[in-house]
Amino acid sequence: MSDKWRLDSHLHRKGPVISRAAVICILALLFISCREHSTRWGGKIQERDGIVVVQNPVDPVYRNAALSFSEELCIGREDAGEEHLFSEIGGLDVDDEGRIYVINSRDANVRIFDRDGVFLKAVGRKGQGPGEMEMPVFVQIEAGREIFIVDYSGQRGLFFTLDGMYLRQQPMLRPVLPIRRDSRGNLIGMEIPAPPPAGGRTIKAYGPDLRPLFEIAKEEPGEKAVFDIGRPTCYCAVRHDDSIVWGDSKEYVLHILDPEGRLVRTITKPHRSVPISREDQEMFRERYSDAIRAGMSIEFRSHFPAFSGIFADDRGRILVKTYERFEGGKNSFYFDVFDPEGRFSAKVPIMLNIDRHSVWKDGKLYTVETDPEGYPKIKKHNLIWSGEIR
Repeated sequence: MSDKWRLDSHLHRKGPVISRAAVICILALLFISCREHSTRWGGKIQERDGIVVVQNPVDPVYRNAALSFSEELCIGREDAGEEHLFSEIGGLDVDDEGRIYVINSRDANVRIFDRDGVFLKAVGRKGQGPGEMEMPVFVQIEAGREIFIVDYSGQRGLFFTLDGMYLRQQPMLRPVLPIRRDSRGNLIGMEIPAPPPAGGRTIKAYGPDLRPLFEIAKEEPGEKAVFDIGRPTCYCAVRHDDSIVWGDSKEYVLHILDPEGRLVRTITKPHRSVPISREDQEMFRERYSDAIRAGMSIEFRSHFPAFSGIFADDRGRILVKTYERFEGGKNSFYFDVFDPEGRFSAKVPIMLNIDRHSVWKDGKLYTVETDPEGYPKIKKHNLIWSGEIR
């Protein structure tokens, strides 16, 4: 029921008459109340040479917006049954019925659970033969009701029915770390020629036959024996409409490509780089202590790059993970949230482990979390937006 309807109903009731001045005061109060949660967007949307350019201001539309999570399900070490225990999780997806598909890296198979976390079956096994995998790193449920799995070491994509029956495989020219497969069957993924810390990655689109279609972004490898902390890198996500969003974290610019790889929109936002503190340096030295003892070195830049990840939810929103921490833990960061058009909608703190495995589906978020003992778990969260953002 709208506030306007309440006002109209009250004005037409029998009883004391409300003056026009009183009505104006009530409407003003309602307006002020709304303004407490939102502000007028101060950016610009222009078209330049056929490309839509979205220039965002520093402040989001909804200054008091918040995103909270209510845990609904946990599959992991504390659950009954060996099928619920994972040493390492290599991939995750959820189908339209809420069934959860989890890559169990040690056994090189995919475990399937129902929407309540009950184990149903395992698909695939370790090996090099038909229907077998060496190093599965990605699983996705296709619109055609098939399970698609990428075997990184085997350099191939494998297809199974939802019942677990092996169908076929498709070879890949090079090892690819997938990001997402779109509704056309095109796969967006990364080729990483050298192991960390050298890294370097090329993000490409691959056709349904898993052969390269076009290059999206490329970064050059760093030094082989040096951990360069603060070095910018490229990130990418695939949106629900098959558009591709990517950015190089050396600057705060998001590039939106259509499924054919044409640039159709850019999104910018002013930002202030976060300095790399002494506490940060100590944390990284501890993280790479074994490698440093083995003769590798570590170097620190003065500031972190513009962001540390790009993600897309099932509503068309873009979430950009920043290096700005908030109180709540060393891994608690703010995310910038952009609406489907690219307007900076909100800045929200998130403590969950959002990464390439995370799945946004039907108002739920599925993540891979690690317990204090170091064992991974799958968690399903209900999303609760407040502050008028929806």
